[in-house]
Amino acid sequence: MENELNIIYEDNHIIVVLKPQMLACCPDESGDKNLLDMIKEYLKVTYNKPGNAYVGLVHRLDRPTGGVMVFAKTSKAATRLSDQMKNGGFEKRYFAVLNGVPQKNTATLENYLRKNSVNNMVYVCTPSEEGAKRALLSYEIKGAAAGLSLAEINLHTGRTHQIRVQTAAINCPVYGDMRYGGEKAVKGKLALWAYSLRFTHPTTGEALRFIIEPPKEEAPWKLFEITV
Repeated sequence: MENELNIIYEDNHIIVVLKPQMLACCPDESGDKNLLDMIKEYLKVTYNKPGNAYVGLVHRLDRPTGGVMVFAKTSKAATRLSDQMKNGGFEKRYFAVLNGVPQKNTATLENYLRKNSVNNMVYVCTPSEEGAKRALLSYEIKGAAAGLSLAEINLHTGRTHQIRVQTAAINCPVYGDMRYGGEKAVKGKLALWAYSLRFTHPTTGEALRFIIEPPKEEAPWKLFEITV
């Protein structure tokens, strides 16, 4: 079980891992294998824990998105990390390859989004619509090649499919996004990667940052020089 997990850091309170693309981060209606249950099993076996091991889900990544995630090993750590998420003390940065090049090299995108639970799609809407939630991100374009662009994204809110919906709304959908890409959709692995997490350790107060680079040898990432 340990060999299946790519563990970046672990102590008594948190565990930081690489989430592979196409692996669910937590159980869902599909019943598919998921990262949270894999971590529970790892803790149970490694530390000989009777019954279920506690693992707190602090944040999520879409199934097609890969990158760095932190899970809590105690309820105290889960509560404190969740509080950091709410108070803006938890920084999540992504790389995305976009179809097209945005008009502005750097910008902040603010939209209101609503989720349709029937088809699991998220739509840009007006602030007054039922279920509308504010979504905020900022981006900087790091390079352009072959009609594509590399964006570094700082996610300020954590809405479902947020990056995918907001970049599609400026007519530069994420490469490989068949759900939101529209007529610009390009078949391929979704080029969206959570490369950096920055937060304060929930018990020691230490400032922590964890970085996992995207798969730079794979298309379309290999078109760009990626530095972190």
